[in-house]
Amino acid sequence: MNFQNLFKIAIKALGNNKMRCFLTMLGVIIGVGAVIAMLAIGQGSKNSIKEQISEMGSNMIMIMPGAERRGGVRQSSEDMQTLKPADYEAIVNQASGIAYSTPTVSSSGQWVYGNNNYPSQAQGVNTEFLKIRQRNVAEGEMFTENDVKTAAKVCVLGKTLVNNLFPDGSDPIGKVVRFGSIPLTVIGVLDEKGYNTMGQDQDDLALVPYTTVMKRMLAIDYLQGITLSAENEDQTEMLIDEISDILRTSHKLRDGEADNFSIRSMKELAEMISSTSSMMTVLLAAVAGISLLVGGIGIMNIMIVSVTERTREIGLRMSIGATGRDIMTQFLIEAIIISVTGGIIGILLGALATWMIKIFVNWPVQIDPGSVILSFVVCTIIGIIFGFYPAAKASNLDPIEAIRYE
Repeated sequence: MNFQNLFKIAIKALGNNKMRCFLTMLGVIIGVGAVIAMLAIGQGSKNSIKEQISEMGSNMIMIMPGAERRGGVRQSSEDMQTLKPADYEAIVNQASGIAYSTPTVSSSGQWVYGNNNYPSQAQGVNTEFLKIRQRNVAEGEMFTENDVKTAAKVCVLGKTLVNNLFPDGSDPIGKVVRFGSIPLTVIGVLDEKGYNTMGQDQDDLALVPYTTVMKRMLAIDYLQGITLSAENEDQTEMLIDEISDILRTSHKLRDGEADNFSIRSMKELAEMISSTSSMMTVLLAAVAGISLLVGGIGIMNIMIVSVTERTREIGLRMSIGATGRDIMTQFLIEAIIISVTGGIIGILLGALATWMIKIFVNWPVQIDPGSVILSFVVCTIIGIIFGFYPAAKASNLDPIEAIRYE
């Protein structure tokens, strides 16, 4: 019997039990839809994080005080005071290939204007911070190098702070706000960025000369960090080694003595986050893929029931010339049709679920064509694997005994 006739017989047999056929497909539909949606969420998050890091620049380098923490061991207060302004000057003067750089210090507290207040941070930086982080001043202006030298009482506010301190929409430029007890004149407003992938509000910040934060707010003589960018990404690793040598010399560390500072590049951070994101995506897909396995078991179960119910039919067909191979092929076709049809519906369901997640939850999502192809191939394989045993069982029936079956 040719394949076309077997296909028609399989379609007719499935059509006689439409509801049972659909319920059998349901496991595959849910499994494929879940796999595609989970992979879309994982891929979308991964790409979004890469874009966020790319905006900040993969050539960005961050220097922090204290050695790297191992096993969650907390560092002492002295360990966190190892970076000094002199270290920053040494790095800027001695290291080659630095495009922009800034010391960083920050203080948490309450911002106040009139009857309005808002908890946030005062982030102490210099004038090159905007170029490193690729930000712009939308209104007013950035503070100057002279403001940094004189520890001027000025600030540049992010949009979130402006909205909370000036809810009436009045112009904040020139107004005097307070951070704790320190009065600061607003000289600029940063451009609006919104939330990043990790849910952080990029407009919830206020830039202040780092000297102002050090001397007037915290009364400290050390830096909490140094941020800089290399002239190009290829120089990043070489620049990190150079900075490490400069700081070891500046801190008078002997050979074999551990660093009392840590250096991280944005490229290294991007690779680490990408690796973690990929691992989570695979985990999500694996969990969702379990339902595909359950769907396959459901197909095998229903096909076994179908073989039992149609024993007389099988015996009659074999008695008029159908071979065991024909019977096996027919039942395999039925299993594959159930699996592939369920897979196609599952792909559409997964695409719909992904669209709904993007619209209603506002998560970054991206359907990878590879995941669609993979799901379709897996569905076909599941149909073959889980349909093979029932098909083999049907093909091995004795025609005489099958005809007698009640």
